[in-house]
Amino acid sequence: MSVKVGLPPVARPDARLFILGSLPGDVSLAAQRYYAHPTNQFWRLLGQAIGEDLDVLDYDKRIERLAQRRIGLWDVIASATRRGSLDQAIREAEHNRVDHLLHDFAHLRAIAFNGTTAASVGRKLIGEPPARIELIDLPSSSAANTRPFAEKAAGWSALGQFLQP
Repeated sequence: MSVKVGLPPVARPDARLFILGSLPGDVSLAAQRYYAHPTNQFWRLLGQAIGEDLDVLDYDKRIERLAQRRIGLWDVIASATRRGSLDQAIREAEHNRVDHLLHDFAHLRAIAFNGTTAASVGRKLIGEPPARIELIDLPSSSAANTRPFAEKAAGWSALGQFLQP
């Protein structure tokens, strides 16, 4: 089993919202793009939450739109051994310093966790955030999460409030 290394953060210095995943899957790592697997509903869910059709844009335009909307992306796990792409298979994880987001991004208002692994690990790494920052647990956008799309979208809709100026 090989060590899989995650992607660097994508964010402008004025990001108000960070969405943290666990560790990108094999398809995303091969493409060096966040949420590249065609069955992952990330772009559709986030697009609905912010009122834009992100899933119809090419990757570079998606990232550009997130920057304009002051949304950052990263993962709680920097590297790990994992067979396949499922979070349950993650072993020997090294973590990103996501606690630094609290201090490095002065405009940050929320950190959202995409799925239970990201939430469990991320909340431990962050600890008690400053009062100005809300932590939000989102239903996983992965196709492995078989909850109906509408149910996932209801959870993701909480992100819209952090995109106001």
